[in-house]
Amino acid sequence: MRTNLYCTGFGFILAAALAIEPIPAAAQEMPPEILAVQIRSQGFACEKPLSAVRDKALSRPDQAAWILKCQNVTYRVRLNPGMAARVQRIN
Repeated sequence: MRTNLYCTGFGFILAAALAIEPIPAAAQEMPPEILAVQIRSQGFACEKPLSAVRDKALSRPDQAAWILKCQNVTYRVRLNPGMAARVQRIN
C-alpha cells in the first residue's frame, strides 16, 4: 500500500497532526490552531483561535467544511485537497 504525503502548506500540517493522533471519520471537532494556520497563510486574520466545529450541512466526502471561531471574527472554512482553502467571513 502506498501513501502519498503532501509537504506543502496545510497538507503537511494536517498530515503531521494525523500522524500523531488519528482523527476518526466521524469527528466533529478539529484543533482550531490547525485551521488558523491555514487561513493566516492565506492572508486572513485570526488573533486567537477558540474553536473549530465541523459544518455537517456543507461538508462532503472530498471537501470538509468547518466553522472557525477566533477572538476577533468567525469564518467558514472549506478544505479542498491540493488547493487553497475557501474562507468566508460569517460575522
